[in-house]
Amino acid sequence: MQNVIDNCDQKMKKCVQALENEFSMLRTGRASAQLFDKIKVDYYGAETPLSQVASISVPEARLVVIQPWDKTVLPAIEKAIQKSELGLNPNNDGKLIRVAFPPLTEDRRKELAKSAKATAENSRVAVRNVRRDAMEELKKLQKNGDISEDQQKEGEQKIQKLTDSAIAEIAKVAEAKEKEIMEI
Repeated sequence: MQNVIDNCDQKMKKCVQALENEFSMLRTGRASAQLFDKIKVDYYGAETPLSQVASISVPEARLVVIQPWDKTVLPAIEKAIQKSELGLNPNNDGKLIRVAFPPLTEDRRKELAKSAKATAENSRVAVRNVRRDAMEELKKLQKNGDISEDQQKEGEQKIQKLTDSAIAEIAKVAEAKEKEIMEI
């Protein structure tokens, strides 16, 4: 029974972690190096993550500076950023690339907040699915005679507590991201 609960706990933590990762990729009005994590650059014929061909720094709240270790890759980095869905315009000065983050419009902030809410709801659904699977596993164990009915009820209560905790964490993460998005 304990391994069912531990497995459920791990899966729920992964749901929360996945939400945090998803939110780190969501553009807000502030510059963030994590936004560039999914960008791949054509580096000598191989799709290479941007972080492996350049250093990415955030010297100001609305500016990211990308300095490649090999200057010949500058045009490829610029093209990769333009092709990304971030909607950013990189400035190439021959040595490094500066990416200015324009302030988001009110409509765009509302749209991003709505998207964040939908993503958080998907995470809540994933947590509830994990709960359902764990509850079914406990019922099977009880049916097979591996655990008593009291142990099953106790396990279900523990799983419900884990679920409540994970959903509260998702709400906290979503609220913080929404606040960050709506910030001017």
